[in-house]
Amino acid sequence: MRKSDFWYDLPQELIAQTPVEPRDSSRLMVLNHQSGIDHRHFHDLVELLREGDLLVVNNSRVLPARLYGTSAGGGHIEVLLLEQKENLVWEIIGKPGKKLREGAQISFGNKIMVGTVAEVLDNGNRIMQFACDRDFYACLDEIGHIPLPHYITGELSDRERYQTVYSNPVGSAAAPTAGLHFTEGLMNKLKQKGVDFAYITLHIGLGTFRPVKVEDITQHTMHSEHYHIPEEAARKINRAKQEGRRVISVGTTSTRTIESVSSPEGFVTAGGGYTNIFIYPGYAFKVIDGLITNFHLPESTLIMLVSALAGYDNTINAYRAAVKEKYRFYSFGDAMFVV
Repeated sequence: MRKSDFWYDLPQELIAQTPVEPRDSSRLMVLNHQSGIDHRHFHDLVELLREGDLLVVNNSRVLPARLYGTSAGGGHIEVLLLEQKENLVWEIIGKPGKKLREGAQISFGNKIMVGTVAEVLDNGNRIMQFACDRDFYACLDEIGHIPLPHYITGELSDRERYQTVYSNPVGSAAAPTAGLHFTEGLMNKLKQKGVDFAYITLHIGLGTFRPVKVEDITQHTMHSEHYHIPEEAARKINRAKQEGRRVISVGTTSTRTIESVSSPEGFVTAGGGYTNIFIYPGYAFKVIDGLITNFHLPESTLIMLVSALAGYDNTINAYRAAVKEKYRFYSFGDAMFVV
């Protein structure tokens, strides 16, 4: 298929800039393969999900990875943490690049933390060695900023609104946004109905925003991201498959994680590693039976994944309906339930 097949027109005013309150009051488009489109609200999942359904959620927590510092000469520096290489060593991107030559020292947060450029990589990224007088993550939590997507132009008054209520291990550069709609109250109601949760981790990198640059989508190379599937989550998923119960992933990251470690029979193995799986129409899903997700950018790998599950025509028609009905799009936008 072609990249341009996944284009749709989106008015700028439909790109959500702030989250709704409460979280589960967002709208929910139900895209059913048999009955078509229904317009609901996210808290209606209590009615829409069945006893025995298993929701697989990504519990990765967003790192306050954007740092503002000062060079030795007094110039302003912006750094974004990309990937931890070892204890206090990170791969970063920064600007202005001319002030981030090898050996350059940058002070962050009134010298709460100091970073030294250890290496300039061929792709323009840097390896930076950090030093701080206490726990690195405590320092980062004090002086770091949440790196919101480029299409969100303002600052968040409460940065917890870009975290899921069940987030735990820190490591993502972007939130697993489908999970932002859940409240603790909604999760408790679902558990009371007999819906279970399996918690897995995929640390989302900035590559999730990388555009597809080739017209032939089969030539696109996906970015690689680190995942971990605990034993308990693997047991829950495998038991649900054995018993014929539905496995529904919350978000494209959860989908990519469990599909990348699945056997042909749909069973998953606990453990960790890196995945760069690219799911697009024609892919045969082995584990998931449904998907809860947000509305994604045109021509993105995310809308391609949704099309692989829902069907290309169904997906494009659903997106056109969402525009017509003025759904809110992207990270702080409304949700879709594909079943």
